[in-house]
Amino acid sequence: MIVDIFIPCYIDEYYPGTATNMVKVLERLGCGVNYNMEQTCCGQPAYIDGYRDHCKKVGEKLIHEFSDERYIVTPAASCVSMVKNHYQSLFHNSSLHNEYKIIRNKIYEFSDFLVNVLHATDVGARLDAVATYHDSCTALRELGIKEAPRTLLSKVRGLQLVEMKDTELCCGAGGGLPRKFESIAVNMGEEKIRNASDSQAEFIISTDYQCLMHMQGIIAKQQKPLKVMHIADVLASGWE
Repeated sequence: MIVDIFIPCYIDEYYPGTATNMVKVLERLGCGVNYNMEQTCCGQPAYIDGYRDHCKKVGEKLIHEFSDERYIVTPAASCVSMVKNHYQSLFHNSSLHNEYKIIRNKIYEFSDFLVNVLHATDVGARLDAVATYHDSCTALRELGIKEAPRTLLSKVRGLQLVEMKDTELCCGAGGGLPRKFESIAVNMGEEKIRNASDSQAEFIISTDYQCLMHMQGIIAKQQKPLKVMHIADVLASGWE
């Protein structure tokens, strides 16, 4: 199987290693990977801030760039949700109506794709650590992704996965909240960090670097002995 990958703009700029690790895992599971060098963004930042016309132009570009029939895999649930749940308001009954519907049906968050399309649960990873999993709001509430990442993490050798208190609580990163209401976003993030610390975890793992980036900033400021890690980086760890 050959899949297209969509690398979100912030991962491309700040966490390219996570994108590389996603590719490594896909290839390990027998997938060929196609990367369109012209891709940029799904338009989510503009959409959140109310610039719908600008978002639509960016969305048109994405739709044209992924016009084949292959699955699209991305290490960001928030971008998947943007396409699946919010492109409808931009492209329903438009000249790209049929094209956006095709994109909507074939784009997957990475862990969801592994478990529910490839039916893979054990990729041979190893990480000797205690970790807790953070449910991002977009993954959990907008895409219904809860069990897939936990199933994958349960198969990682040496990893002890513990559930933190109020694991489904928002960390404050979503919806542009840190830009619009910084104090609220920080307070929400601090509560999440307290819960993770109380679980005795060394790592916070998630499908979304928007959440992890927000929490990492708080962890660094508070000098907490915690680290954040994207699930793609976990699954590419410790291969023999």
